[in-house]
Amino acid sequence: MSYLLPAEFTTKMVDAGESKIFMSTRDTIIRAYMAGAILALAAAFAITITVQTGQPLVGAILFPVGFVMLYLMGFDLLTGVFMLTPLALLDRRQGVTLNRVLRNWGWVFLGNLGGALTVAFMMAFIFTYGFSIGPGVVGEKIAGIGESRTLGYAEYGVAGWATIFIRGMLCNWMVSMGVVGAMVSTSVSGKVIAMWMPIMLFFYMGFEHSIVNMFLFPSAMIMGGGFSIMDYLWWNEIPTVLGNLAGGLAFTGLTLYATHVKTGPKRDLA
Repeated sequence: MSYLLPAEFTTKMVDAGESKIFMSTRDTIIRAYMAGAILALAAAFAITITVQTGQPLVGAILFPVGFVMLYLMGFDLLTGVFMLTPLALLDRRQGVTLNRVLRNWGWVFLGNLGGALTVAFMMAFIFTYGFSIGPGVVGEKIAGIGESRTLGYAEYGVAGWATIFIRGMLCNWMVSMGVVGAMVSTSVSGKVIAMWMPIMLFFYMGFEHSIVNMFLFPSAMIMGGGFSIMDYLWWNEIPTVLGNLAGGLAFTGLTLYATHVKTGPKRDLA
């Protein structure tokens, strides 16, 4: 289980951010679509386990299987590129501009959304046998999550919006640590272990992940959740995306870059 030193894997982070910026639009969309779809399926899997066992911890322990699969396949989540691509801009890599970073974010967002919506429709179809019966226990659970994490926040106004934002920050602090985890080892087992731990933490703590929510909330609306698209956007997705951006970049990307790439001058002991 070979381990790379922080200075080594942090340089890999900057290299990865640069490569994603210059990736073709076609490849960016395909990789983002598959990442959104796999993570959505993992969310459905974890919720099903939680409902069937009555133990949220079991669902949280097993949810990272989706994250591990998508990163081993080289697919991309918006939460990951939020953390990686700005580092290439900060490092002044040739040809990297703010417009190109934003362009990458836009295509990854759309790809993730497409994948998550596809799985949302497919799972809703399965739960309802082609929308011919009620959604069942798992479907009702998903609908309940949608209501509690939109209208539940709305009850608290600005404080609720700020709560979502902070949960989004904490989420992508952990998720981006999982992205880094894929770079700290050269073995599959090492990568899996390093990715698993922070992803399990974020899911069990109920932090807000913008891509998981792209699956949960459309699924909830399809299966009878009593909230609107605007409720979902304003009382969850928008503050979650902003929180994900701030948390992943500030707590993981910039801190690792500042102390392992742009290290401070050594102290003069004379």
